[in-house]
Amino acid sequence: MTYIMTGIEGFELTENDLKNINHPLSCGVILFKRNYQNYYQLIKLVKHIRALKGQDFILAVDQEGGRVIRFGLPFTQLPPLGLIGKIYAQNIDKAKTLCHLHAWLMASELLSIGIDLSFAPVLDVDNGSDVIGDRAFAAEPLLVSELSKLYCNSMQAAGMKTTAKHYPGHGTVKADSHFELPKDDRSQADLFMHDMLPFSQLIPTGCIDAMMLSHVIYSQVCELPAGYSTKWHQHILREEQKFRGISISDDLGMKAAECVGNIDQRYQACLDADIDLTLLCEPKLCTELYSNNRLKYLPSNREKLIKIKRLQGQSTLSTVQPFWEQLRWQQARKALVTILANI
Repeated sequence: MTYIMTGIEGFELTENDLKNINHPLSCGVILFKRNYQNYYQLIKLVKHIRALKGQDFILAVDQEGGRVIRFGLPFTQLPPLGLIGKIYAQNIDKAKTLCHLHAWLMASELLSIGIDLSFAPVLDVDNGSDVIGDRAFAAEPLLVSELSKLYCNSMQAAGMKTTAKHYPGHGTVKADSHFELPKDDRSQADLFMHDMLPFSQLIPTGCIDAMMLSHVIYSQVCELPAGYSTKWHQHILREEQKFRGISISDDLGMKAAECVGNIDQRYQACLDADIDLTLLCEPKLCTELYSNNRLKYLPSNREKLIKIKRLQGQSTLSTVQPFWEQLRWQQARKALVTILANI
């Protein structure tokens, strides 16, 4: 069984959204800019979903910083991860402090309003990709490993689970998988020595709770994108690298995801690869997929559902008081502003 995290249409739940999130395959909601009007509207939306689906229903967002920020003020408008790598070249201690504050503020703000997860951090290297760029910490794999581990530890300290992406590495292929089908023709050995190195180094540490697999075809390893691939998911990630966390396939609505066919075939590819969870960010595609009555009769997998529910966050800030009124947040935010002002 592969469960699905669905997108919703706007600032509040529509009748169609309600049908989608109540489908037996739905285990969570991923939020976007289209779902954010202001802080209090978002609180209302989160509470509505929680009232309907309970605490075990996972709420997520991409709040990386830089180009990928879904929620505006009062949420901290964090810089891209690439800035941390640049500062590292000048002042290692300052870079590590910024890395910690970046992760802790991002995670703490979301958790305080009932959002479990930001799909972070990016473990890709900055090596020519149109879509990655400064979303990555650096161009050097070992530095990406070092900063990613610190970032993961700080997210976990705030109470949020971590999601490493985009396995086994999206940073060297130029094409953007949102709009094209990227292909990487390097050998598996070359991949392991470069783009895969941060993933390989962090898996044994236990700091990665979930792994998002890319929609990139690594042609010397498998003819399918990693998120559809038994070779990548079962043989390499699970058996060789001993990853025991949650596996997540990137959005089935991306252009690259279309390489196996229509939305039913895309979901079937995830099912065949035994991916735990996949993203379906476009509500219309959710409705199209869920109209397939066959899906209602797929056997549930209680063990996998329990595993996915472990992505639930635990806020270390008060959840009844706005985060900006709390001393720990104020201290962290002040420290962040001070560092950024002195770059």
